[in-house]
Amino acid sequence: MEYTIERITTLIGARRLGTAEATISWLLTDSRSLCFPESTLFFALRSERNDGHKYIPELYNRGVRNFVVSSTPQNAADYKDANFLKVTDVLSALQRLAERHRDEFDIPVVGITGSNGKTMVKEWLYQLLSPSMTVTRSPRSYNSQIGVPLSVWLLNERTQVALLEAGISEVGEMDALQDIIQPTIGVLTSLGAPHQENFRSLEEKCMEKLMLFKNASFIAYNTDDAVVSRCVRRSSFKASKIGWSRENPSEALYIKNVSSGTDATTILYVYKGKEASYRLPFIDEASVECSFACAAIALHLGITAEQLDERMATLDPVAMRLEVKEGIHGCTLINDTYNSDINSLDIALDFMNRRPDQNGQRRTLILSDIYQSGETQQRLYEKVSELALNRGVQKFIGIGSALKANASAIHVPECHFFEDVQSFVGSDVFRSLHDELILVKGSRAFGFDYIAELLEQKVHETILEVNLNALVDNFNYYRSLMKPETKLVCMVKADAYGAGAVEVSKTLQDHRVDYLAVAVADEGVTLRKNGITCNIIIMNPEMTAFKTMFDYDLEPEVYSFRLMDALIRAAEKEGITNYPVHIKLDTGMHRLGFDPDKDIDEVIGRLKHQNAIIPRSVFSHFVGSDSDELDDFSTSQFEKFQRAADKLQAAFSHKILRHIANSAGIEHFPERQLDMCRLGIGLYGVNPRNNNMINNVSTLKTTILQMRTVPADETVGYSRKGKLSQDSVIAAIPIGYADGLDRHLGNGRGYCMVNGCKAPYVGNICMDVAMIDVTGINCKEGDMVEIFGNNLPVTVLSDALDTIPYEVLTSVSNRVKRIYLME
Repeated sequence: MEYTIERITTLIGARRLGTAEATISWLLTDSRSLCFPESTLFFALRSERNDGHKYIPELYNRGVRNFVVSSTPQNAADYKDANFLKVTDVLSALQRLAERHRDEFDIPVVGITGSNGKTMVKEWLYQLLSPSMTVTRSPRSYNSQIGVPLSVWLLNERTQVALLEAGISEVGEMDALQDIIQPTIGVLTSLGAPHQENFRSLEEKCMEKLMLFKNASFIAYNTDDAVVSRCVRRSSFKASKIGWSRENPSEALYIKNVSSGTDATTILYVYKGKEASYRLPFIDEASVECSFACAAIALHLGITAEQLDERMATLDPVAMRLEVKEGIHGCTLINDTYNSDINSLDIALDFMNRRPDQNGQRRTLILSDIYQSGETQQRLYEKVSELALNRGVQKFIGIGSALKANASAIHVPECHFFEDVQSFVGSDVFRSLHDELILVKGSRAFGFDYIAELLEQKVHETILEVNLNALVDNFNYYRSLMKPETKLVCMVKADAYGAGAVEVSKTLQDHRVDYLAVAVADEGVTLRKNGITCNIIIMNPEMTAFKTMFDYDLEPEVYSFRLMDALIRAAEKEGITNYPVHIKLDTGMHRLGFDPDKDIDEVIGRLKHQNAIIPRSVFSHFVGSDSDELDDFSTSQFEKFQRAADKLQAAFSHKILRHIANSAGIEHFPERQLDMCRLGIGLYGVNPRNNNMINNVSTLKTTILQMRTVPADETVGYSRKGKLSQDSVIAAIPIGYADGLDRHLGNGRGYCMVNGCKAPYVGNICMDVAMIDVTGINCKEGDMVEIFGNNLPVTVLSDALDTIPYEVLTSVSNRVKRIYLME
């Protein structure tokens, strides 16, 4: 749907500066996601750490002409043909516009909230309902104070039912979301621990979530949950209620029996007195529970028992994240092969477009037919073409009869169309793919997972899975502990602690990190060649690499007079002036750095008598910020640093950044955060203060190659070290010390996880293979084995090895393939 700028001005109660005519179709809150500037309205949101107003000049230069602001630019007259809609609060204006847009629709709107399972219920309901009706749903997990209004904006004249998520993290947030969503039908999924820290009790959180349904005509919930049932009674809803229950036959949806096999679950149920069943292609408890909520709503909306059985059996797994993998022939693969609709396509294309260019890779989209859009096929694929072109797609590969029939609607420079997956993978087009960034986006019904499998480079059955969302969560967690004006430098040396510096740096750059830091210049060059443009510090500069640092804008630390003099001579030889450097002070580590008492005057003198280099920052290292026992020493370090840093700053008119706090220091000494902090191990999920995990980033996993029963009188492995005390089932896994699995974990000193159970290492760990004892564990060849990760924290391994998590993480060999996951 489209709105005139005049109508939007009235709807949000804005004061308009500018008279240009405009029609708005797109709302934008993140400048990086711009696609259609001429019909975009940008909301300049302010937060603790960012201000959307500062992106107005950039967006104007990129063609945006309509802005919602809380303060107009001082040079507003210079923005010819622009409209500025001035409001008191930009976020409130965004929410108010979404509310008024929602008022236009008299359709079933399903509001979904809860602690767990919201996205799964929403996506499965979409799969169950969309064959019969046109459904608009929240993209991925757009369930926040910003995400919800952007989701509601997607409602259009073709929408017959809406599925909208609502997520909250504290008391008072649901009111605004209720006003925006105005659900006619409510679904409360399971309650759980997420965000519990902001609520006094589970009951308080439940009551806050139920606020979403205060004006709904129908609500569905699990009556077996005593807390939920009690809160629903307290809420005194006038709405009709449908409870699902495994215990109470009198409920509207009674789950009479649940029978799980090896790969599917059969649910026998009674709905309003009629018995029926459906088969679910999953066996885990979370999926089974979510299916009850889906069944309740689908049946309420008129899906028959026969349709429910047929559609439940074909449910796809919910794609909670995109996967970035190394592909064949120099390609990089973005795998999003679970669903295909216009909104999720836009998000996936945006993700691809925001990745820095990597070695000149062309951007290629492989797309399946899109079903149930509610539009004519011609108009639908014209939209697809517009999205692809605006996101920089250079090659388009369409698969499916609808795309092939509407090939004329796609205007990407290079296009190819195929009837099905088999004809594509057997073609010269498939064989010619090379040096491309490929987004594979389509429904599994088309077999797109087969395309992804063929394009993925097969290296090793052992992989390191890197969760980029967890990385961002850790990044934001530490940012939340800092003052908004304090900058943050993230350590990505040692290949980002084993996680892969290129992908980690791309993610951090996308989230506007202030600085990155690597050990040597070659690491910085790799980042630059892969599109990293933000500032990079070289922590251990080599004198042979000065020219490289100049050529690639890499900023060295300077820790000695010898290094300083050599750097100045090299810069002068190149005709360079005011090259930024970072002055390192040794306040007690006694590793590298100038003496803050004895050397600082000489440092200042040499810097003042040349113009080749200029101090950008001055810093030092806490020796023991992770230990309370060393607090006195940390205080003496800080005092030394302050004296020297103040003296250095006094000698120069420009701002010199001061930083001494590392991951532990950020949390332990908030008053010592100064101008910048350095985030290392905390970024990768380990809290150095207590050795607990924050959000796990890296999971090392492998598979069972072979299993055999070994009698008690036999041994396992080299030198007969693996002595057995009973008849045992021994599994071989393709990981060894050449992959980074420490030999000291062998002979029962360490263990891995197989299907949720501990499996100790038996015998000596070999170069490429290890043996584990899986006696009594329900497993088979091909099952996944977790070496460390979500179920077995890396800190458990480091404790067993009497070392630190850094060593375990950085020991993972480069021959282990990295797979990157992003929601």
